[in-house]
Amino acid sequence: MMPWSTTVLSPLELAFIGDAVWEVYVRNHVLELGIRKPAVLHRRATAYVSATAQAHLVQALWEGLTVEEQDMVRKGRNAKSGHVRKNADVLDYRHSTGFEALIGYLYGTENKERLQVLCQRALAVIDQKWEDEHGH
Repeated sequence: MMPWSTTVLSPLELAFIGDAVWEVYVRNHVLELGIRKPAVLHRRATAYVSATAQAHLVQALWEGLTVEEQDMVRKGRNAKSGHVRKNADVLDYRHSTGFEALIGYLYGTENKERLQVLCQRALAVIDQKWEDEHGH
C-alpha cells in the first residue's frame, strides 16, 4: 500500500513519482539489452526519458489507453509546472509530463499489471524508433 493516495496528489506530484518509476523501467531495460559501458548506458537511457521521447510515447500509446488513462495524461499535460527542462520544446515537455503523470497514477493505484503492460509497450516503441534511426 502506498503511503499516499492518487486522489490527493496533483498531476505534477504524480509526474514526480512517475518520472522515477519510468527511470527504473528504462535502466533495467537498457541493462537487459546487454549494454555495460556507462557512457553508452546513459546515452541509450536518454533515448527513453527525454521530453521528446516521452511526448512521442503519448502519441504512440494514445489509442490503447483507457478513457481514465487518457484523462490522466491530459491532466498532467495541462498542469502548469512553472518551468521547462533545458533543451525541451514546451509542447514536448507538457506531453512528457502527461506521460509521467500516467505512470505515477498507475504506480500509485498499484495497478502493477497495467503499469507493466504500458511500460513494456512504451519501451518497445522507443526500441523501434532507435532501430529506425540507428539501425542497431
